[in-house]
Amino acid sequence: MPTTADAVPQGLPTVNRNGRGPVLGLRANWRQFWLLVLVNAFVGAMVGLERTVIPLLAERDFGVASRSAALSFIAAFGVVKAVTNFAAGGLADRFGRKHVLLAGWIAGLPVPLLVIWAPTWAWVVAANVLLGVNQGLAWSMTVVMKIDLVGPHQRGRAMGLNEFAGYLAVALSALGTGLIAERFGLRPEPFYLGIAVAALGLTITILFVRDTTAHVVHESSTHRVNDEKSMRELFVKASWRNPALFSASQAGLVNNLNDGLAWGLFPLFFAAAGLSVREIGLLAFTYPAVWGLAQLWTGALSDRWGRKWLIVGGMLLQGTALLILPMVHGLGNWIGTAVLLGVGTAMVYPTLLAAVGDVAHPSWRATAVGIYRFWRDLGYAVGALLAGVLADAFGMATAIAAVGALTVGSGLLVALRMPETLVARHVRTAE
Repeated sequence: MPTTADAVPQGLPTVNRNGRGPVLGLRANWRQFWLLVLVNAFVGAMVGLERTVIPLLAERDFGVASRSAALSFIAAFGVVKAVTNFAAGGLADRFGRKHVLLAGWIAGLPVPLLVIWAPTWAWVVAANVLLGVNQGLAWSMTVVMKIDLVGPHQRGRAMGLNEFAGYLAVALSALGTGLIAERFGLRPEPFYLGIAVAALGLTITILFVRDTTAHVVHESSTHRVNDEKSMRELFVKASWRNPALFSASQAGLVNNLNDGLAWGLFPLFFAAAGLSVREIGLLAFTYPAVWGLAQLWTGALSDRWGRKWLIVGGMLLQGTALLILPMVHGLGNWIGTAVLLGVGTAMVYPTLLAAVGDVAHPSWRATAVGIYRFWRDLGYAVGALLAGVLADAFGMATAIAAVGALTVGSGLLVALRMPETLVARHVRTAE
């Protein structure tokens, strides 16, 4: 595997104007950092387009009766995003972060058009294949580039801000498309927003975003140990052998299994209970909005309190919310469970990314993040398949409760196996 230093794109400056290496830290790089926050908001808005409308389209426009078939678009999205995440880190180390980010935006451009013009459900599934590529490349790069810029001491805060922007945009996009669909119909009008989002994201990236590989080269030079590893070694380490990375990977998978459930099954569950499209849109907004906003605090708190117990507490809170949701009825009660689910997810999401950044050496950080995100986003596919099979066999309420129990189990596994990584970041051994 090529080293990060070998991967600096030709012509990229590796020192600043004073002849020193790039300065790490949020304050020193605030312009590029906040620009990347904005870019990730556009990335999040792309996936938010679908959270209210697509599950309803499956039933009402295409006549897809099976829950498993209706959730096939999420399974396709999850598998493709997982594989793309896995590839994104290596591509970034080889070709530079900005080039991979641009490729992600190019993949996203046709997504809203395919949904607008879709004559069959297969077109919607194909659109989600491209959406998976878009999210896997573009979101991965906004994560990695922020970690590159801030250095080792503000990773939790950086990830909190990144995920805040992305998931608040998911929420606003879900709410906006729900309101538009309530007034004008499920398509094409809600997806005009996606055309504008993709075009803006691509334009801003081309004109203003700068590559951050030079920051990685500089940080790597401050480490006394050269920690080069093959892709196979890294995959085994991140997937199983290292207890911190394994714990993060399995918790991330279960966390996005929950999100796949919320994305695909919640709208159908709430519609069956008699809620309107506008009310479903409000619920689709509440969960990621709370998730996004709370990450402004949870990411920074993990820099002070540590990673492990925020992750454990968040997984247990998510599981509890999912166990409660099918037991209550009414819009107000479901908003309450959506808030609990959002807070629990916010405790987990940026903290897991920060923990991976704590353990990974700068020379293989992008690849480690890619492997973690491979397992995490495979949860979308697992969640869609599991929820669909359980819902068809036992009903949607049972499917939701079963996923809640699985989430509690994942949190207990983190409590038993995961070491605290905030201290380990000063050592960088990742045994």
